[in-house]
Amino acid sequence: ALLASLALASYNNENESSDSAKLQVRLMDAPGDFRSVFLDVRQIEVHLKDEKDPDGWQTLPFQAQTLNVLEYVNGKAALLVNTDFQPGEIKEIRLLLGPDSYVVGKDEQRYDLKTPSGQSSGVKLKLDKVELRQRETFQILLDFDVAKSIVERGNWKPGNDKKERYLLKPVIRVITQDIQGAVRGLVTPTAALPQVLAIRSSITVADTFSTAADASGAFQLSGLPSGTYRLEFYPTTTAPSGQNAYRNAVMPNVTVTNNQTTDVGTVRLQ
Repeated sequence: ALLASLALASYNNENESSDSAKLQVRLMDAPGDFRSVFLDVRQIEVHLKDEKDPDGWQTLPFQAQTLNVLEYVNGKAALLVNTDFQPGEIKEIRLLLGPDSYVVGKDEQRYDLKTPSGQSSGVKLKLDKVELRQRETFQILLDFDVAKSIVERGNWKPGNDKKERYLLKPVIRVITQDIQGAVRGLVTPTAALPQVLAIRSSITVADTFSTAADASGAFQLSGLPSGTYRLEFYPTTTAPSGQNAYRNAVMPNVTVTNNQTTDVGTVRLQ
């Protein structure tokens, strides 16, 4: 269930006299119901040859690190790789994960994440007709979907070993740069801290994107295909005593256009 593609960014003047291309890899997040989600990324590779050729993998210059992916929402992205690269075609990208991924739940407890396949063969994402050209910058934007990627074990019960509660089954969307539509806005009261869904209703099988408003009430969803969307807002907190309750809100028929940011203004949840 992965949507994979690659982005062509703007011309890089610094490489004007070089025959190389520039390759960037960035990570952003679609949030889930956790305080923190730490992803232990050990290595990033790309595949340059036929899919079945085991010698086609090339390691990118990346410093192994543990990333709190929930820090990269509302248009923020972590720059993982920024390197000169030989022109040519790229078939796949692969993330090799270490054993130290974990989440901090709303109960403030730490729960380890295990993903045996990610630790052995890596998380592979196929790329469709990707070609790096001389003196141009290409960007791969990895959209990590926390809500879909972290799965609670069916036999887990409160009181069990904290290490046994969740599995990590990474679901990652790779966004093309030609898909550059965005939606932004503000919610009030800011204390409602809502989850924000953008549901593309202009296609037969609706596609859903998500984020969360920050402490100032601001939200932004990036990398949206053009189309008509329905925005849905779900408060994650309860109004203080003596105030009107926070309510869900729906904003239908929001138009998203490629290369533009649609500002929907202020959405009131009380």
